[in-house]
Amino acid sequence: MDRRNLRRVATRLGELDCQVVDGLAEGTVPDLAVIICHGLGAAGTDLVSLVPELMAMEPVLAERVRFVVPAGPLTMAQWGMPQGRAWFHLPEAFMRGQMRDWEAYSKEVPEGLPAARRALMSVVDALSTTSKLPYGRIVLGGFSQGGMVTTDVALRLEERPAGLFILSGTLIAEAEWKQKAQARQGLPVFQGHGRHDDVLPFATGERLRDALVQSGLSVDFFPFDGPHTLDVEELERLAAFLKARLGD
Repeated sequence: MDRRNLRRVATRLGELDCQVVDGLAEGTVPDLAVIICHGLGAAGTDLVSLVPELMAMEPVLAERVRFVVPAGPLTMAQWGMPQGRAWFHLPEAFMRGQMRDWEAYSKEVPEGLPAARRALMSVVDALSTTSKLPYGRIVLGGFSQGGMVTTDVALRLEERPAGLFILSGTLIAEAEWKQKAQARQGLPVFQGHGRHDDVLPFATGERLRDALVQSGLSVDFFPFDGPHTLDVEELERLAAFLKARLGD
């Protein structure tokens, strides 16, 4: 896959600024679209570099898939990260490292999550319209907080998406997610999590996996020996997961 053949366009889809990346011939309608959401505090363009990596692992992705990388709606400037974006803000105690009770937090609906959901749903709607794709041909996913907001949206869309991937994510809005997941039985999910994650402990990823499996979703869970990061084998598995969503 020749990176020189990739097209990258900065545009606004729905409520959010996005980077759109693909290797499709001009005017070609993609067979699948993939939305990738960054983690808390990252730049809005942080995960654009993943796209050519995934395409190199599975070249068919360059020929048939459009990737969209939206920037979170909130700034992290107040935390000394002028380029950093967030989907929703965490409690100040979490940000200062004074409290990290993720099990208790998982039962809450984070303040700002409904607004983040609305913003990302507007991206899905705009992408569906501009790419001429139904929701069933759109995959959502992301890293850390990006995995949280995409899980929330994937469980709430009017129609089931093509798939969901969660990279180092965790369970939030537990009661709501478990209730919504009942209507997503069979949804293909790829989930990766580092065993030595010191931000979102491995056990939190296991709790999310268990909640989704118990609700009937089809979860491919990949643990790796690493911290709160992306792993090469994890990305290879993700690329294969996305190729499988093409359906042929």
